[in-house]
Amino acid sequence: MTLSKKHRRTYGEHWTPVKVFQEFIFPKIKNELNNYLWVDLFAGEGNLILPILASISKENRVEFFKEHLFLFDVQEHSINQAILKAEKWGIPRTVAKQNIFKKDTLRDFPAFLLQREKPIYHITNPPYLYLGYIAKHKETKKYLEYFQGKNKGYQDLYQVALINDLRHQLEKMIYIIPSNFLFGYAVSNKIRKDILYHYYIKKTIIFEKVIFDHTGTNVVVCFFERKSEPKHEPQTFPGIKLNDGGIQKRTYSLYPEDHYRAGNEFTTFVKQAKALLPLKISFYLTKEEVQRNSGEKELTVIDANAFKGKQYEKKSIFVNEKQYEKVKRNSLFLKTVDSGTKEGRAGLYEIEKVFNVDGILVTRARYRTHPIQIFIEPQMSKDDQHLIKDYFNTMLEYFREKTDSEFMTTYKYSKSRYTRKYLGLKQARQLLETCPIRTLNEKEKKQLEKQLQKKQFVLINPNFF
Repeated sequence: MTLSKKHRRTYGEHWTPVKVFQEFIFPKIKNELNNYLWVDLFAGEGNLILPILASISKENRVEFFKEHLFLFDVQEHSINQAILKAEKWGIPRTVAKQNIFKKDTLRDFPAFLLQREKPIYHITNPPYLYLGYIAKHKETKKYLEYFQGKNKGYQDLYQVALINDLRHQLEKMIYIIPSNFLFGYAVSNKIRKDILYHYYIKKTIIFEKVIFDHTGTNVVVCFFERKSEPKHEPQTFPGIKLNDGGIQKRTYSLYPEDHYRAGNEFTTFVKQAKALLPLKISFYLTKEEVQRNSGEKELTVIDANAFKGKQYEKKSIFVNEKQYEKVKRNSLFLKTVDSGTKEGRAGLYEIEKVFNVDGILVTRARYRTHPIQIFIEPQMSKDDQHLIKDYFNTMLEYFREKTDSEFMTTYKYSKSRYTRKYLGLKQARQLLETCPIRTLNEKEKKQLEKQLQKKQFVLINPNFF
C-alpha cells in the first residue's frame, strides 16, 4: 500500500471535487447565502465551502468570509491548503486563519458557532471508515473511542458525524456519504432510524459513477432539514441517479417499519409473499463436511478457492453414500455478483451446465462472491429445481427492473450503462422462501412455468403486483 493510500485509509478522507459543489449543491443554496453560517466540519482543502466566494462580489468577499464561512479539519496540511485557497479568492491570510481551524470535530463540536446570530448550514463530506475496518488495523484502532458510550451501535465515522449534528440541533445539512446510508441493511438501520426521526430528507443525488480520485465508494448527496416535531413517519422525496449511462429521475419512499431503507419493494415482497411451506436453504459445500463424510463414492467438484487462469481448479473427492446423494441431488449454485454483461447477472445457475462437475467445494474461507452451491430441503427433483431456478431468476430480474437494482449492493463501476451489483445471501434465501413449489400440484407447476415464461406473477401473490 502506498503512503498516500495508507494515509487516506487511516483518515477515511476522500476530497470532494469542486465541480460536485458547483453542479449539484450551489444551485440549491445560492438564494440563501446571507441567511446562514456556511460550515464544513470536515473541510479538507475547502472544496465544499470556499467556492461560495465565487458568487460574492470582490468588494464584499472579505466581509462575507468573516461573517459566513467556517472551516475545520483535523489535519494540519489540509488546513494549510484551505488557507492557501482562501488567499486565492482574495481573503488575507490573517483573516483566513480566523475562520479556518484545526480541530477534531468528531470529538469536540465547535459550540461557539451555536452562539452566533445566524443558524448553521452544514455542508460536508465527512470521513468514511467503517467499524470493521477500524477494529482490524493498528493505525485506525484509535478511532474505536468514537463508538463508545452514546455512540455505541453506530457503524461508521460518517454516522458519528451525522449524530453529532443531530445532538447540536442543526437545522440544515448537506452530506456526501456512502449510499449504504439509504440502501444498507444492518450497517445503517440505527443511524437512519435516529436521524430520520428528527430530519426530513428533502432530496437526494445518487452517484453510480466514480467521483473521487482514489475510491470507488458509491455515494449519495443527502439534503437534510430538521422537523418541527420529531416523529417516525413515512418520507417521500425526489432524487436523481447519475451513472455513465446518463441521469435518471426517481421518487423514493421510506417507511419506519422497513428501517427507512430505500428500495423497499423487494423487502416488502419477500415479507408478504413468503410461501406457506417455504423451502429450507443452506449454502456451501465445505471441506470440513466432506471430511466428516469421507467414503468411497467419487464426486467431481471445482475448488471455489482455487481460480487459475480463467477457470476454477477441478478435483475429485471421495464421500459416503449419504453425502454423495446430497451433492448429486442439489444441482444449483448461486452467483451473487454480476459479471460485466447482462448475460452474466446474479442468479441461480446449474452446476453441471456451467462447470461440468457435480459440486462446488470450499476448501478455505467462504467468500460470498464465489459461486456457492445451494442445498434445498426437502429434496427436490431435477424438474422442480429447474422450476425453482426459473422462478428465482425471473423474480430477481423483475425487481431489478422495478427498482433499478437498488435493493442490491453496487459491486463495481462500469463505463457502460450497466452497473454491476451484488446480491446478499440473506436476500437470496428470502426470495427462495417465497417460491410456492411445495404446495403446488403438477398442473399448478405447469401453470407457474407458463406464467414465468410470460413474466406473469398473478399466481404467486395476486395482491402484491
